[in-house]
Amino acid sequence: MEAVHPPDSDAARHAGRQGWQQVRAFLTPLPTPTVLTVQHSSPMIGTSVSITRRNHMRLEDLNYFLEVAQAGHVGRASEKLGQSQPALTKGVQRLEQELGIQLFERNAKGMTLTSAGSVFFERVLQVRSSLDDAIKEANYLHLGKIGLVRVGVPASILSMFFSEACTELIKQRPAAHIQISIGLNDSLYSSLRLGDLDLCIAALARKGDPEFEQIPLFDDELVVIARDRHPLLGRRSLRLADLCDYSWLLPNANVVARRLVEARFAEAGLPAPNVAMETNSSAAALLSVIHSSDLLTVLGRRSVAQTQGLAILEIASARWPRSIGVLRRKDAYQSPLAERLIEILLERSQVYRDT
Repeated sequence: MEAVHPPDSDAARHAGRQGWQQVRAFLTPLPTPTVLTVQHSSPMIGTSVSITRRNHMRLEDLNYFLEVAQAGHVGRASEKLGQSQPALTKGVQRLEQELGIQLFERNAKGMTLTSAGSVFFERVLQVRSSLDDAIKEANYLHLGKIGLVRVGVPASILSMFFSEACTELIKQRPAAHIQISIGLNDSLYSSLRLGDLDLCIAALARKGDPEFEQIPLFDDELVVIARDRHPLLGRRSLRLADLCDYSWLLPNANVVARRLVEARFAEAGLPAPNVAMETNSSAAALLSVIHSSDLLTVLGRRSVAQTQGLAILEIASARWPRSIGVLRRKDAYQSPLAERLIEILLERSQVYRDT
């Protein structure tokens, strides 16, 4: 079982590029010109875009386009791909000529997607993901592999039932290879969307993302925690305002958990928490800091129950209910190994659903 921390998608992207090359090997220019017309309406553009393609669209040009769009600069994209800048520039130009639309705005700082380019970017990402899935499925069928499953999980859940589920899977499937990426919900969602993960175990969004299928495992809630000898624990009753007297350890400002805490303080007319330490990982990875200081943080209630030396500051207004579950991309290929892992996760999390 291989653990990767923090999530590293470079290997996955490299595999994706190799997949494209395999697909391209099966494609040959058609003997006669072909026409492909695609009608797409988008509020970003305001009108439908008609794309008429004659001849052969090169897969490497689409790949160049994606890398330039993500990097925002031809130079940075060429370094990442190991290709020359002129090759990338020509590839993007060929693509624009083939489509008959401008994909980028060029300026001194780099390249920015046009409105039409942004729509095309999202569609091409989906196409590349589908191609990668098709290659993966074909390899499994041809080679008879049990294969690889790539799973993203927050550190707090890793120490709960997830490790046991992975151990059980390896017992049942000795040839299995599990690649684990540890990170925050936000980064895991992004990796799953890009196809760098097969499954993600995280807090489920109340308004489900249309790209993902959500499989609930159990309910939980974020709570405020401190070391078990924290001065606040000696008070008979606690209010949200009492938490303003102490500093916090929290994720970065763009992380959902951080935004939830700050929003609750703002709703109560209180100043934002004084964040003494920030992390781009889960607070669970830095619990030793909480153990040895008076800093406060938030953690899932069920995770706290499995951790010694910590206590929950029970304040009615300092609770954030959430549902933990498995996410996977809709319509993406799922190997038998991934399906079996989901079944085991459902079995192992039953104890949390019963309490």
